[in-house]
Amino acid sequence: MDATVKLYSLSYREARTYLFSLIFIVGNIALPQLCHLLPNGGLMWLPIYFFTLIAAYKYGIRVGLLTAIASPLANSLLFGMPPAAALPIIAIKSVLLAVGAAYAARVSGKVSLLAIAAAVVAYQLVGTLVEWAIVGDFFRALKDVRVGYLGLLVQVFGGYAALKALVKL
Repeated sequence: MDATVKLYSLSYREARTYLFSLIFIVGNIALPQLCHLLPNGGLMWLPIYFFTLIAAYKYGIRVGLLTAIASPLANSLLFGMPPAAALPIIAIKSVLLAVGAAYAARVSGKVSLLAIAAAVVAYQLVGTLVEWAIVGDFFRALKDVRVGYLGLLVQVFGGYAALKALVKL
């Protein structure tokens, strides 16, 4: 279930880094807006993370980090979602996903369902522990897994499909 694809590691000196980041940030703004049309859509589908996964896996840690940090901030400033109180945890999880996805791509060297799943599991595991340490409530920290399990599956399988579709780019 692996697909050969060109993976990049763009530097902060390249204009393409910022162009690709902007494209993925726009995706991370548009997709949550669509999901928020459904009751609890954001909590259930976890859309703010989807394009961060794609950005980091395909274009490297720098594009991933720019997307991970700017997306929740832009969404919060423009639409009030996520609420400001949730920003630190969402930003931490976004950064963890960017790091995990870029690392998984570098190690595997190809689009791999297993590598993508490992990145998603890793960011959720570490992110849940960090959230637990911050909020002091393990049950609350498990909300992404308890309520957002469909979104996690979309990240893995949808991310794999999206990355396969980007084979020639």
